[in-house]
Amino acid sequence: MRNKLFVTLGILGISLLAYAGPKHSQETSYPSYKGLIMAGYQGWFRGPQDGTNQGYGHYGAGKLFDEKHCTIDAWPDVSEYEKTYETSFRHADGRKARVFSSADKSTVDLHFKWMKEYGVDGVFVQRFFSYTRGDQQNSVPNRILANALEAASKYDRAIAVMYDLSGLKKSGEDCSLIMEDWKRLVDNQKVTNQAGKKTYLHHNGKPVVAIWGVGFPDRPYNIRNIGLDRLINFLQNDPVYGGCTVMLGVPTFWRTLEADCINDPYLHTVIKKADIVLPWTVQRFSPLLHNDMDRFRDLVIEDIRWCKENGVDYVPAVTPGFSWHNLSKLEFPDDVKPVGSIPRQGGRFYWQQLSTAMLAGAEMIYVAMFDEVDEGTAIFKCTGDHPVSDVAKFIDMDGQPSDHYLWLTGEAARMLRKEIPLTFKMPVRK
Repeated sequence: MRNKLFVTLGILGISLLAYAGPKHSQETSYPSYKGLIMAGYQGWFRGPQDGTNQGYGHYGAGKLFDEKHCTIDAWPDVSEYEKTYETSFRHADGRKARVFSSADKSTVDLHFKWMKEYGVDGVFVQRFFSYTRGDQQNSVPNRILANALEAASKYDRAIAVMYDLSGLKKSGEDCSLIMEDWKRLVDNQKVTNQAGKKTYLHHNGKPVVAIWGVGFPDRPYNIRNIGLDRLINFLQNDPVYGGCTVMLGVPTFWRTLEADCINDPYLHTVIKKADIVLPWTVQRFSPLLHNDMDRFRDLVIEDIRWCKENGVDYVPAVTPGFSWHNLSKLEFPDDVKPVGSIPRQGGRFYWQQLSTAMLAGAEMIYVAMFDEVDEGTAIFKCTGDHPVSDVAKFIDMDGQPSDHYLWLTGEAARMLRKEIPLTFKMPVRK
């Protein structure tokens, strides 16, 4: 009898362990990516006096935010921020120009409040490879992520983590650092089981984790020897931290393995093991080229066909425009880029991509980006009333209000869900 009791308890214990399962909450307001427009969220901007000892922009760490070190091409509209920081720039009327800091909780709260107000479904919070080195529990990026999780719950916006392999060294490092970091995020920051309303993005009933930077030829690492297979298997199948949907960020021409993509069929092997593929099309299309949206449409159609044949879901990326004049002066002094090299055209280029992707069959969309002012791709509130300078130059907003791209994104989300008719012509705001 005693032996039978031990056997029974042993079986019960094994059963309980089996059903303990992953640490992720099964509850979420967002059980599928389909029907959603998500944006990328950098969260890396720092005010000159915000206490983080970093300049404004990811590339300006430790530098004063002045004309010589300015890296941003779009100037944020800071009229609604609780905290702002003075810069050395001045507006045309002589006012001192000010900026926000992503490190302030009130900043993140305002951004998610805008998402709610305008109907932007949510964001992927970017997590760069440098964030995974060591236990950075009290780091500024972790604090920003914690604030984002709280704000997502508060405003009922979808949120997910996107690991960016940028910064991964040529040798001596691999994706095992991401695995350890994901464990810490799940255990310590409860990313997939946030307090309050559960809003972590799921797809096919599983929390989504994105890995961006797979297959680009300008990266120092070789995707064959950084443990991608092991990372994908861990995220999908680990009994405690797995059970996730994996999304891979790849080059535009991933399917044909040419142009901006490595010519290595192993990339297709990796993609087939994942669940969603996200091709990066920023800078690959332009309204200045005749019928470029036809090329974009054909690309999306063929990409979707490949994905259906291989059991992978597909999400196209769209962007309002592109500009990195100021950053290029610091990073590429021999190849300085013009201001607004891919013009926004008052939102027409953005809307053409959104509607073309939907016409081609896209069921979910990724917007690059929510707050990226370094490369002039931000959809959050930016202003044409930017500072004047003989050194640093900024894009204007074509006479549109600062919230124009937030409004367009909300309209596109309604169009994606068939709440309003699909139209190629940009809507006019009443």
